[in-house]
Amino acid sequence: MAESVKTQKKKRVAKKKTIKKIVRKKVVGKKIKGTQLKRSPHNPIIEPRSYSWESEAVFNPAAVFVDGRVHLFYRALGKDGISRIGYASSKNGVDFDERLFSPVYFVENVEEMMKHWPYTSPARPIYDAILYASGGGWGGCEDPRTVLIEDNVYMTFNMFNGWDSMRVAVTSIKEEDLLNKKWLWNNFSYLSHPGDRQKNWVLFPEKINGKFAIFHNLDKGNPTRVGIAYVNKLDTSETPSGRDAPDPQTLPDHIVAWHKRTRSAAAPPIKTKDGWLLLYHAMDKDDANRYKLGALLLDLKDPEKVLYRAQHPILEPDAWYENDWKPGIIYASGAVVKNGKLLVYYGGGDKHIGIASIMLSDLINSMKKDGAVKLEKNKSLHFQ
Repeated sequence: MAESVKTQKKKRVAKKKTIKKIVRKKVVGKKIKGTQLKRSPHNPIIEPRSYSWESEAVFNPAAVFVDGRVHLFYRALGKDGISRIGYASSKNGVDFDERLFSPVYFVENVEEMMKHWPYTSPARPIYDAILYASGGGWGGCEDPRTVLIEDNVYMTFNMFNGWDSMRVAVTSIKEEDLLNKKWLWNNFSYLSHPGDRQKNWVLFPEKINGKFAIFHNLDKGNPTRVGIAYVNKLDTSETPSGRDAPDPQTLPDHIVAWHKRTRSAAAPPIKTKDGWLLLYHAMDKDDANRYKLGALLLDLKDPEKVLYRAQHPILEPDAWYENDWKPGIIYASGAVVKNGKLLVYYGGGDKHIGIASIMLSDLINSMKKDGAVKLEKNKSLHFQ
């Protein structure tokens, strides 16, 4: 008797998982060292659905803890290749019992994007999907991060119009409107300058010395300092240009601890009694084609100063759903602390959303035990 379509699909999925496990075993072939986050057995916790705007991929989520629930704002891709922002929420941080059927934020009208673009020449660059594809998409709002500051949820994201340089933008919504599901977002503003290829800037979840703090660079050749801009307004009037905040892809390899190339901040910094915990993406010097997750602890009073660094990756892309569409990708753009546990939300393989966790005190204690950074004098990176 012929197999049902459902049975055939199950066999294909099982075969796919088996093949990927074999491939990963051959590629990695080494014992994982150091403190590691633990994946949820329920992963992936959010997957693509049949709705046209999120049928191809859901990944790279922002997370914010408000009013006893974890609120996720995730990047979604549909058949048209435009990135939009979807929404889901959870009481326990793992089971997302609320997920909306339509996007809660998007800018897909090219004319709306171009209002913020100062180029008026008729000799505009020609769209090329091969050259400009970003995470599988051809434009829109990509890779959001969220923080709650003074009763407003701020969302930074990468804005891509399909042909020009990627830029960092920011919008916001009142906490009350979020809780009432009234998606009354403010008009977005650009943070990065035109012509500068920028991605993945993140806001600190509180003002520092009365100013917004924007984390923009992990390393410019000095592993003891990071790049932060302190600004009064969230626009381009005070933010650094590409000279002071260069695109990480233009920088030479720089071996620090376990990695040779830093890629970007992951989730926004989390305040602890020991310092600001910053998760980041980097490439292993011995395994250069995969995004892995690292951790820094920054000084509370001077966040540009690195105090401790995890000496090994705290999460590596070894699960099947982290290699499903784009192999070797963990993109942890959201994190919250709930009941003393660090919950990290990430995109896997540019297609799925997973969660991994660890007791916050365990991670910080392991970093303090063997990850102290030798500080260098007179090499600070200040952008004020």
